[in-house]
Amino acid sequence: MSLAELLHFLGTPPVCSWLLLWCLLFFVAIFFSMLGQGGGTLYTPIQVLFGIDFHVAATTSLFLIMVTSLSATLVYRRANKVDWPLALVLESVTTLGGFVGGVGSAWFSGRVLSWLFAGVVAFAAVFMIRQWQPRPRPVSRPKWYLWRRRYDGHVFAVNLLLALPVSFLAGMVSGMVGVGGGIMKVPLMVLLLGIPMDIAVGTSALMVGVTAAGGFAGHLVAGHWDWHLSLMLALAVFLGGQIGARRALKLDRVRMKRLFGWFLLAIAVVMVVRNGGVADLVQLLEGLRQMLSQAPGAGIVICL
Repeated sequence: MSLAELLHFLGTPPVCSWLLLWCLLFFVAIFFSMLGQGGGTLYTPIQVLFGIDFHVAATTSLFLIMVTSLSATLVYRRANKVDWPLALVLESVTTLGGFVGGVGSAWFSGRVLSWLFAGVVAFAAVFMIRQWQPRPRPVSRPKWYLWRRRYDGHVFAVNLLLALPVSFLAGMVSGMVGVGGGIMKVPLMVLLLGIPMDIAVGTSALMVGVTAAGGFAGHLVAGHWDWHLSLMLALAVFLGGQIGARRALKLDRVRMKRLFGWFLLAIAVVMVVRNGGVADLVQLLEGLRQMLSQAPGAGIVICL
């Protein structure tokens, strides 16, 4: 029995069920847009919970991710937090990796893939929570593989020899597990490439919409789209994206980074519980406890 059917059984008017669905998606959009995410992790299961067909829910979810991305990107763009050229380069490589990962997923068991994803995400979560920062080495002279960027008062250099292959691997892991690449993109940009957290979040908000557009086009060809449902729910996530992005601009980078770290940790726990069990979860939490209890150390050194 779906939640909508349960509410109907209890005598709740149908309009209340739709209002509840609308409000849930609204709050999901607020939270996820604060972190440069699309919200697809929850959009689909929430719709299914209300009795919407899975294929329709998946297509609607992709459309809502695009709307959330557009809404948040408009806010981040005005604040000069979106690095457009960087998004184009990283997104193209990540998308290619996602395709390869999707094809290669047939070679691995679901349990192995889940543990792989949970391990990578949990490891990134620890680094985000502990505020470990990359320390680029001084560059004596310009090098062809260093892409120097200047955004919103930040000056940083992206090591393309590191960024391109790692973006491909991040997309491949996401494609294997079947999750949105936004979960991997922000830690990649912050921890490995040394991109400021606020720029990474704003750029990721744009990238997740581009990723969703490709999937949405495929579902559209398959005829799974209910445009009435999509348009009705689009206003909820658009407003949520506006509020979430505006709220994110008021957060300092340290708090934003730590919040994203706990979000990643929650995703890792869900993956372990869903595909492993309580014993596996206990092992994961114990390992994370030991890592979090250690001193931050010297940080990560990125060789430029």
